[in-house]
Amino acid sequence: MRKILALALCLAMAAAAAGQIPVKENADEERPPVNQRLFFGGSFGLQFGTVTNIEVAPLAGIWLLPRVAVGAGPSFQYYKDPYGRTSIYGGRAMLQLTLVQDLNNIIPIGLNTGIFVNGEYEGLSLQRAFFTSDPEADGRFFHGTFLAGAGLSQRTGKRSSMNISFLWSITGNDYQIYDTPEIRIEFYF
Repeated sequence: MRKILALALCLAMAAAAAGQIPVKENADEERPPVNQRLFFGGSFGLQFGTVTNIEVAPLAGIWLLPRVAVGAGPSFQYYKDPYGRTSIYGGRAMLQLTLVQDLNNIIPIGLNTGIFVNGEYEGLSLQRAFFTSDPEADGRFFHGTFLAGAGLSQRTGKRSSMNISFLWSITGNDYQIYDTPEIRIEFYF
C-alpha cells in the first residue's frame, strides 16, 4: 500500500511540475532534430571477492519531450558465490520524467542538478537450477519485474550527464535479484 501511495505522490508531483511549463508558440520549430535528442549510456558494475558480480547494461534512448525520455537496452550479468555460478541476461525498457531540470533555478546553491522519476520494466532469463530449489532442474525461465523510483541527474557536459537513481521492485522480488532499493549510477551522452 505504501508503494502505491508513493508512486501516486510522485505522479501527482510530476503533473504539478509539468503544469508549470509555459506554452510556446511555434514549439515545433524549436524542437531539436532527432540526432540531438538521442542519448546513449548505461551502467557497468564490478564486484570481486567471496561473491563475484559483473554486470553490463548499455542503454539507448530518445528525449520525446524536453522532460520525457524513453530508452531500452540489453543487460548481462555474471554472478558467482560459494554455492554456484550463473549468467543472467535479458533487457530493459525505461521511462524517465524530469521534475526539475536545474535545481539551481529554485535554490541558488551553485549545483546544476536535476530531479527525475523513473519507471522501468526488466525482463530476465534465469537459470532454473540456480534460482529454484531443485538443483537438478534444467533450462532457463523468464522473470519480469517493474521497478519505480527517483533520482538525481548531474550535467557533465552539453549533452552528457551522470545519473544516480533509487529504484524499488513494485511487482515482487521473488528471486532476490534486486537490492532494496536498487541503486544505479548511469552515464548518458
